[in-house]
Amino acid sequence: MPRNFKQFTLDDRESIAIGIMRCQSLNKIAEHIGKHVASVAKEIKRHRIFVRGSYYAGNDCRYAKGCNKRHVCGDEVCPMYCYACTKDCHQFCDEYECDKCCSYERSPYVCNHCENRRYCEDDKYFYDAKVADKKANELKTTSRTGIHLTAEELKAVNEIISYGINNGQPLSHILSAHEDDIIISERTAYRYIGMSLLDVRNIDLRRQARYKRRRKKKGESSVLSQKYRQGRSYQDFQKYMEGKSDYIVTEMDTVKGKQGVGKVMLTMMLRRNSVMLIFIMPDCKAESVIYWFDYLENGLGKDCFKRLFGLYLTDNGSEFKRVDELEQSASGDGTLRTSMYYCDPMQSGQKGRLEKNHEYIRYVIPKGTSLKPFTQDDMTVLMNHINSTRRPGLQNMSPYEMIPDDDHDMHLLMKLLGLKFIEPDDVNLTKSLLNVD
Repeated sequence: MPRNFKQFTLDDRESIAIGIMRCQSLNKIAEHIGKHVASVAKEIKRHRIFVRGSYYAGNDCRYAKGCNKRHVCGDEVCPMYCYACTKDCHQFCDEYECDKCCSYERSPYVCNHCENRRYCEDDKYFYDAKVADKKANELKTTSRTGIHLTAEELKAVNEIISYGINNGQPLSHILSAHEDDIIISERTAYRYIGMSLLDVRNIDLRRQARYKRRRKKKGESSVLSQKYRQGRSYQDFQKYMEGKSDYIVTEMDTVKGKQGVGKVMLTMMLRRNSVMLIFIMPDCKAESVIYWFDYLENGLGKDCFKRLFGLYLTDNGSEFKRVDELEQSASGDGTLRTSMYYCDPMQSGQKGRLEKNHEYIRYVIPKGTSLKPFTQDDMTVLMNHINSTRRPGLQNMSPYEMIPDDDHDMHLLMKLLGLKFIEPDDVNLTKSLLNVD
């Protein structure tokens, strides 16, 4: 039989569970799924579920009930009877005797097939295919995240690698010269450098992509000191968000068509479910942005608007600078409908989710295309297809599918804007969707 070195699938695990219930040997189960018998045994032991037995006072000694021994551990001031003490009396008592069933120590290492499993009060192990598959996937994910070094090991690796790179040595050379001292692979070393865990950076590596130092834009410092940003900077945003969920944040930006010509798109993305909203504007002026804020507030009501759009994170474009009119309710009573925060200049990655989502717009409307022919109805069609696109980052669900049935605020928003789910096979993210030439 050819040996299969691939990982266990859910189908394999279901075959194992069925084989155990049928009292098949591990050899027969392994042959059926094309695995080595040792691999099947390890799979069962690694992912089996432990169910603690029901013992008197939690003590599995057959004489626990009625035992009146005290101080067998030598602690003369202990007020507890030994059978109920948190210390393990089994280590000290020479009369300890346990007659519990330990058949799980032999193949198939679980109790699924045991006829007495429902009435047994001893410790038990069970194997469930779905639980085992979930545990395996969680282990696969966690084993590849974070760093797997102690603080001392990371410090030692940092000193060796940083010293070598600062002396112009290639990373491969450093790892080869210190293979007994550096306990990580070359790929992991590159990853640690990219994560800024070491004193050196990607720019210090000869073969990594080098980025030119960005010139400071004229007036950049004046942007940071402008009145509309006071108390609304990205640092203020981070401070405000401490201990709070991203659920309340809406990222906002504008997408231009043909440079300097006519209409632009106002885009918003609700972090609570990654739904992106697109509104067509006749120009890139503050009045046009305020119009859509007022439209949403009037259509949803003050309370619903505040629950959905209570906090905005946007860039420093002139269309977003009339902060008082954006934050205050359209009713003119001076109440606040939202709070505005602004990213640092040249740091679009601070609202990176929306920036990434703009790729979907560019699939349909390429950069440089004039937006003059498009209406808000076209934007509704575009929104529906983008928000019906399933994504790995959303557990292979679409933003619309992320909306729970009891989220009445989102359902009201969808009704107001005419949003609806598009079946997966009908999603179109090409220029033909809006007949773009």
